[in-house]
Amino acid sequence: MASQVGQVGAAPGVGLDVVRANPAATTAPKERGGRLGDRIALGVLILFAALWFVPLAWAVATALKPEAETTDVPVEWIASRVTLDAFQSVLSAGNLPRWYFNSALTSLAITAITVLLASLAAFGLSRTRFRGHNLIFGLILAGIMVPGQILIVPLFTEMQAFRMVDTYWGIILPQVASPVAVFIFKQFFDGIPRDLEEAATIDGASRLRVYWQIWMPLSRSAIAAVSIFTFVAAWNNFLWPFIVITDPDMMTLPVGLSQVQTAYGIRYAQIMASAVLGGLPLLVVFLFFQRQIVQGIAGTGIKG
Repeated sequence: MASQVGQVGAAPGVGLDVVRANPAATTAPKERGGRLGDRIALGVLILFAALWFVPLAWAVATALKPEAETTDVPVEWIASRVTLDAFQSVLSAGNLPRWYFNSALTSLAITAITVLLASLAAFGLSRTRFRGHNLIFGLILAGIMVPGQILIVPLFTEMQAFRMVDTYWGIILPQVASPVAVFIFKQFFDGIPRDLEEAATIDGASRLRVYWQIWMPLSRSAIAAVSIFTFVAAWNNFLWPFIVITDPDMMTLPVGLSQVQTAYGIRYAQIMASAVLGGLPLLVVFLFFQRQIVQGIAGTGIKG
C-alpha cells in the first residue's frame, strides 16, 4: 500500500520532470496557433491580391482583343486573336508623348514643392512653441476633412485672376497644399530626440541648418512615403487639370485620354488600352519603390 501511495505521489513530480525535459511540449500549441494565424493572414492577402489583379488582367485582356469581340456574350477572357490595334489607335489619335511629359512635369513639381513646404511647416510646428500653435495645427488637421471639390470654384477664380489658366503653374500650385503631408512629417519629427537639435545649436547651427542637414536626412522614410503618395495622387488627378486646362497641348495624361475616348465614342478595347497606358507609370513606380512605401508607412505613425 505504501508503495502504491508513493507511486501516486510521485506522479506529479514525474510530470513536471517530463515538461522540464521537453519544453517543446508547451510551446507546440503556441506554434500551431501562430502557424494558423499566418495561414489566415496569407489567405486574406491572397484574396486582396486577387481582387486587385483580376480587374487589371481584365483590362489588359480587353485591350488586346479586336474591338468586335469586346461585347461578345458570353464573355470570353481569351480572344480569337491577340492584336495591338487598340493601342495603335490610341497612340496615333492623341498627342500622347506630350501628355506624358505634362503629367510627369507637373507631378514631379507638385511632389517636390509639397515635400519642401510640408516639411518646413511640420518642423516649425514640431520644434517651436508660439501663441496660436495648437490653433494653427488644428486648422491644418481640419483641412484634411475638407473635400477638394468644394474648392474648385474659388481656386479657378483665383487662377483666372492671376492669369494662370492653361499654364503649368495653374495645375501645380493648387495641389501643393497638403495637410496630410504636414501631419505625417510632424508625427515623424516629434519622434526625433531633441538632444540632436540642442547639440547642433550649441555648435552654432541655425534653425534652417538643423532642418536641412539633420532633420531631413533622418526623415528619408517619411520623405519617401509623402513623395510617392503625392506623386500618385497628382498623376491620377483628373478633375482639377480638366477644369483649368483647355489647350490640348497642355493637357495631362488622364485629361488627354478622356478626350480620345470621347472622340471615339464607346470603344471598350481603346478605353482599356488608354487605362493601361495611363496606369503603367504608376505600376513602374510601385515596383521600384515598394520597399520605401512600406518603410515610410511603418515609420511615420500612419498606422495609428
